[in-house]
This record gives sequence, C-alpha cells and structure tokens, in this order.
Amino acid sequence: MRILALLFSLLAAPAFACGPDSDCVIGDRSYRISLPQSQDGAAPAGALIWSHGYRGSAAGVMRNRALRRVAAEAGLALIAVQGVNGSWNLPNGPRTMDSTGAAEFAYFDAVIADAVARFDIDPARVVASGFSAGGMMVWYLACLHPEPFAAFVPFSGTYWKEPPADCTAPARSIVHVHGDADRTVPLNGRPIGGTHQGRVMDALTHYRRFGNFGNPSQSQPLNLSCETRANAPGGILEYCLFPGGHSFSTKHLGYALKRLKAKGQL
Repeated sequence: MRILALLFSLLAAPAFACGPDSDCVIGDRSYRISLPQSQDGAAPAGALIWSHGYRGSAAGVMRNRALRRVAAEAGLALIAVQGVNGSWNLPNGPRTMDSTGAAEFAYFDAVIADAVARFDIDPARVVASGFSAGGMMVWYLACLHPEPFAAFVPFSGTYWKEPPADCTAPARSIVHVHGDADRTVPLNGRPIGGTHQGRVMDALTHYRRFGNFGNPSQSQPLNLSCETRANAPGGILEYCLFPGGHSFSTKHLGYALKRLKAKGQL
C-alpha cells in the first residue's frame, strides 16, 4: 500500500520541463530557475531574479552554487534571466543608444508571469538583483519599471551616461553594493565607445530625491561601509562600499536580503 501511495504521489506531482539545468522557454527568449528545497507546496516561494554581467548566461549563473544557496536560505527561488547574446538592451548603451529599455521590461514581465504560473512563485516577493551590466539592468528596472518588484539589489553597476529624466512610482527599496577600487565600472564612470558609464553617486542622488529618502545613518556590517536613508513609507536606500575591485560577494547579497526582510520588503 505504501508503494502504491508513493507511485500515486509521484504521478500527481507537477512535471516541470525546465529548471537549473535546462531553459524555460518563453517566446524567443528563456530563463532558468532553481527552487528552494524547503518549498513544500504549502505556500508559494518568493524569487530572486538575477541579471548576469556582460557576455554572461543564465547557465553560468546557475553554476554558482553559493548564489543558489543564499537565495534558498532566504526562502527564494533563484531565477537567472538571459540577455540576448549575453547583453542587455539598455538606454544609452554602446550599441543601444536609442533604446528605451521597453523590450527588456516586457521580457522581465513575461519571466515573472511564466514563473508564477509554472512554479507557483509569489509575485509579491520578487527581488531584482544582478552584477555589472546586470546591475545596470537592475537600476533601470528600479527607476523605469518598478511595479513587478518588491525591492532591488544592484551590484557594481549603474545607468549609462546619466539617470533617466524621471522615475516611475512607486519608489522601492534599493541596496546598492560596489567596490571602492572598481576599475571596470568605476564609481565616477568611464568612457566606452560613443557613450559613458554614469556616476554611481548621480544615480543615488537622483533616486534619493525621487523617493524622498531622508538623512543618512552609517553602519559597517561585514566588511562594508554603508550609508542608509529611509522614507516615510518604510523603504530604504542603502549604499554600501567594500574594499576591492569589480566583484561581488554572496555574503553581501545575503546581508542585503536580510536587511530587506527586516524592513518588511520580503
């Protein structure tokens, strides 16, 4: 009887056609997903949507076991999105000067809708994060397409050239982490092709004004030096520097997710 019960439970279980080692296809694009082991079907899991760096891939993101573990420990699925040919179509980029970002925003909407339908992801607990060019993608989402996301954690990336003229409400929480000696995406930017990387402080100042974030407080968690501002709705704008170059640490991601959870963002 126990064997029969087990067989029936396996037959009744949903058969996912994609996951961490195979693409979830949506139209002419795709993503990959790793679900937390603790997800037992009793409640939907939240999600960490990770945007890879230049010439990266969703498959490469999924090979980062530490990244998958940090997401799972926070009760989140890790969703690795895939740029076209390893690149993101961003405003003022070297090959995308005329872009509005709309094609990418539609892609992220499609990823979230597919993951919610296919894997029972909680759409109210979706956080966007990414590194380098992926961090740039996160900043554009935060300013121009924030509605589908609970919060944002960009690493070592900012806008191309300058912040958008205006951001779109609502103002969400952002925890930005950057190396103080980054030469690939320097804090003050650098020229690339016919454009220029923006200044990180310009992005932060622009978003601070948009979200009415208040006076800063200082803290030094882990090896970070952080400046945190809060606004009336309870959101935070946190800027953390670490001693080092163009890299990211999953420990810093874990810290950011814990901060957001403590603030009720997750």
